[in-house]
Amino acid sequence: MIIKKEICFEGQHCETTATGSLLNFLDITLSEPMLFGLGEGIGYIYWDMKCMDFPFIGGRIKPDEVTRNLTRNLKLELKTNETSSTKKAWIEVKNKIDSGIPVGLKLDCYHLDYFTSKIHFAAHYVAMYGYDDDFAYLIDTHQQGGKVKTRLKNLELARNEKGPMSSKNLSYIITNRNEAVSLKDVIITAIKNNAEDYLNPPIKNIGYKGIEKTSKVISKWFERSRDIKKDLTLVALLMEKAGTGGALFRNLYRDFLKESSEIYPNEHIENGYKKFCDIALKWSEVSSLINEAGETVNKKYLLKASDILKELSVTEKEAMLELKEI
Repeated sequence: MIIKKEICFEGQHCETTATGSLLNFLDITLSEPMLFGLGEGIGYIYWDMKCMDFPFIGGRIKPDEVTRNLTRNLKLELKTNETSSTKKAWIEVKNKIDSGIPVGLKLDCYHLDYFTSKIHFAAHYVAMYGYDDDFAYLIDTHQQGGKVKTRLKNLELARNEKGPMSSKNLSYIITNRNEAVSLKDVIITAIKNNAEDYLNPPIKNIGYKGIEKTSKVISKWFERSRDIKKDLTLVALLMEKAGTGGALFRNLYRDFLKESSEIYPNEHIENGYKKFCDIALKWSEVSSLINEAGETVNKKYLLKASDILKELSVTEKEAMLELKEI
């Protein structure tokens, strides 16, 4: 069964790509920066646990929350399903596809046939629009090929994987309540909510406080790693290309603010946009320095990255304080 309606959303970030495809099915067409911004997506987390091989840097709010915020702000209905049973999980998705409804899936990209970089990351999202006896047909990011396919057994493994940020075979659909929304009002609400959330982190490894913490601990990464070249180059790659803690999400939020200022001209949005232009460039510099530290196995590049991170903590706080006043 293949859903014939063309719904493929071409995006850089997995959750906005998957959710954007489900919105395309509803004939709701928004840019990826707008989806990310209306999903109140900008954030930061420094996460390190004894069970982890190396610290994780995240540049957005928690998994699932972008889609949850986005659908709430647009007055759409989000229906999720979780189960520890792989059989029930497949039946749930199969029934939706058979009914002509595309489904969002959260899974571990390690098991997907088309992923060339085999790393475990259990908070990856795809949209599924069909299946046959052997394959599931998916929509992934532009980097991963857009419209792709994976063997059904591997899809089952990916959905049922355990570990950090994983869910129990999570699937979701979005339906339209036919409630009118004012994009201007939604923009104002999303920006204020995101700023409030960012500026009031519950713990010190989140938000601007998390960036400050990273600036202090990054110099200790050489002692933390068992394979410094592998770990640092992977962190840098994920930061810059996957957006975990680097410029990708800052680029998206910068472009969201630019697009928002065209819909609702506002001094605070325009000032925030200018700050995020600089912020995005500095995050690219940080990821480049981390990569250089890994390639050369030289700690001095981490010390340079530490200085920029300390500056970014201040600049991002200032940007969000500005946006809070919208």
